[in-house]
Amino acid sequence: MRTSKKRSRYLRNDVLGRNGKEGTPRKKRQGKDKQTMKIVAAEIDSVGNDIDYSSLTKTGDVTYYKDKITAENAAERLAGAEVLCINKSKITTDIIEQAPDLKLICEFATGFDNVDIKACAERGIKVANVAGYSTASVTQHTFAMLFYLMESLKDYDEFVKSGEYAAQTHFSKIDIPFHELENMTWGIIGMGNIGRSVASIATAFGAHVIFYPASGRKTYTEYDGEYEMVSFDELLERSDVLSLHCPLTDKTRNLIDKVALMKMKSTAYLINVARGPVVNEDDLYEALLNEEIMGAGLDVLSVEPMKKDSPLLKIQDSKRLYITPHMAWASVEARTRCVNEVAKNIEAYKRGEDRNIVN
Repeated sequence: MRTSKKRSRYLRNDVLGRNGKEGTPRKKRQGKDKQTMKIVAAEIDSVGNDIDYSSLTKTGDVTYYKDKITAENAAERLAGAEVLCINKSKITTDIIEQAPDLKLICEFATGFDNVDIKACAERGIKVANVAGYSTASVTQHTFAMLFYLMESLKDYDEFVKSGEYAAQTHFSKIDIPFHELENMTWGIIGMGNIGRSVASIATAFGAHVIFYPASGRKTYTEYDGEYEMVSFDELLERSDVLSLHCPLTDKTRNLIDKVALMKMKSTAYLINVARGPVVNEDDLYEALLNEEIMGAGLDVLSVEPMKKDSPLLKIQDSKRLYITPHMAWASVEARTRCVNEVAKNIEAYKRGEDRNIVN
């Protein structure tokens, strides 16, 4: 019986098999025709089974797995594989040694610190990432988090659903004050694609945008000259909203710590959609507890999934702290773009071209 197109789009089972269909992968075909090269796409669960993988399936002899590549399963799964697609799998020297035919690693992501780049370079393995696919999604989530906090939306929603609004005589409820974004100062750390996208929308709301480059550079680029560049301390002191859109580097790790939080306004909101370790979570907990800032929205954490003993779990007031499970990047459109960009990276490799190669 012919498998419907709809069914082939939805990936199931621990071993999903060849070309996204259920079953055990067949043996690698002989020959060096790169149209039939063996490709392993792991961690499909992290990309989602609700999107179309046909562009990736067309690139070669693809076997899909829902879970990560590990030292324990690498030898079996990567036997004969020339291309490996991953998201969070830690690709170590041990794994690389078990994949003698591996030539290209494609990230379903922008970051690539989960791969031992030095070991790959020594083995002649190229590593490709995907950039820019999630800009619209992360930008949208940045504002969703801010407004959820700033307008106390959870409280108002619960007030209506509890029946209290229907029971009162007054037409409105305004006992939890909120303010307009217009005329506020919006500070940004990291003026890449996402930072600039947030800046343009904040400007449309009437906010004044200032920024501090994550690299510490002192000069403008051709893309950010319309916004005011300031020092780190000035950014902290002036921002009514501070959003983080920077990569995780030695310079940005624990950038927002106790000292930085104490320099922020007590009425300020912090939004982190960058990388978890940019913010020191213990210090943030103390700052929220002591009302040193008004509130924080986090889509990323230092450890993911969240630690069961994280101090942030002690803060149950959604006007002060709002945490989402690292999903700002994951609109259907963004995940579809991500898969299609990975497919383009593979097709470029087959033509002998470098596309989004990071090593």
